[in-house]
Amino acid sequence: MPETADAVAEAVARRSYGKLVAILAARTRDVAGAEDALSEAFAAALADWPRHGVPDNPEAWLLAIARRKRIDAGRHDKVTTAASDHLRLIAEELQDMSSETRPIPDQRLALMFACAHSAIEPGIRSPLILQTILGFNAQAIGSAFLVAPATMGARLSRAKAKIKAAGIPLRVPDRSELPDRLSPVLEAVYGAYAGGWNDPAGADASLRNLAGEAIWLGRLIAELLPQEPEALGLLALMLYSHARQAARRDQHGEFIPLAEQDIALWDHPMITEAETLLLRASKLGGLGRYQLEAAIQSAHIDGRRSSLTNWPAIVQLYDGLCAITNSPVALINRAIAVAETQGPAAGLAALPTADNRLAEYQPYWAARAELLARLGDMSTADAAYSRAIGLEADPAVRRFLQKQRSRLRPASR
Repeated sequence: MPETADAVAEAVARRSYGKLVAILAARTRDVAGAEDALSEAFAAALADWPRHGVPDNPEAWLLAIARRKRIDAGRHDKVTTAASDHLRLIAEELQDMSSETRPIPDQRLALMFACAHSAIEPGIRSPLILQTILGFNAQAIGSAFLVAPATMGARLSRAKAKIKAAGIPLRVPDRSELPDRLSPVLEAVYGAYAGGWNDPAGADASLRNLAGEAIWLGRLIAELLPQEPEALGLLALMLYSHARQAARRDQHGEFIPLAEQDIALWDHPMITEAETLLLRASKLGGLGRYQLEAAIQSAHIDGRRSSLTNWPAIVQLYDGLCAITNSPVALINRAIAVAETQGPAAGLAALPTADNRLAEYQPYWAARAELLARLGDMSTADAAYSRAIGLEADPAVRRFLQKQRSRLRPASR
């Protein structure tokens, strides 16, 4: 049965939204204008395609309509735009429209680099990539990042205006620039993944399966930059984590830690893909954060499969990760690994100090509580569990922590 016009439009939007926005904004750097024009083009498609049929090349049709919309908008705005610039834009657009059968270049990676430019505030880079590449609206993004939709919309608008006003180029950096410029792009994608990781069942519609969309972006980057080891490492890291999604909650929605997960529920082909990516990355040189984090995930997965976790190797991997990032999260996880190799006292000593970064961080207090309990300091462990429970927003994780706390000796009550 042939697809309906609505279904084709939806499929093109899912597959090519960012590709079309990127090419429309390539010259002018006007991301907001490109999005508006593309939105009008999709509206035109929904009106035209059911009556006249879906064109042979829907992407090219949408691009041609969007370009005409931008030219029309340029005519209306020429009072405030230099006439020469306006005429040049029309000439360039009309020239590009001369052949709708020509392949559309893929400039999504260039758009991602623009969204993650140093001139853009770090906190808005990931939401900006989600909107420009995937077409998420401000309400969906705001819900995912716990920001009011109006506030998120204003921040996104300012960021797009910044790209245009500051003349941020939509281009993939030269290879000499790439190491520094690639990092914020990967960080933005991983930030999107982390936003969806806390909704493993996809129960929150507002998140729109952020984790899955971030993996899609990771695949795109790895496809466009196949020789960049950290791009491969990030995709491997996300796949290792995502492969365990079905095992993270039981049938009642209760949280299950890695050590107790049913490995039969893991997505083993996805794990195999992650292993292949990590091996490819290791042969390219340039060991970085995402490769180390992926290697740690791999070691934990191998440990669960073989019932023999290589904790000394995990400590070494965390040593390398901490040296690169100085991340308190990595330091906490390293302390837990140290406890497995040298005992809970050594693990407790390896925990970072509870400074301002950690005072309100639940995993720090949960790790501290576990190590104190293993040392037999039940009263202090109880207080740490209480702090962790109070800081946890996920009801299922909170119940898990309460269960762990209840296993302390009655004397601690």
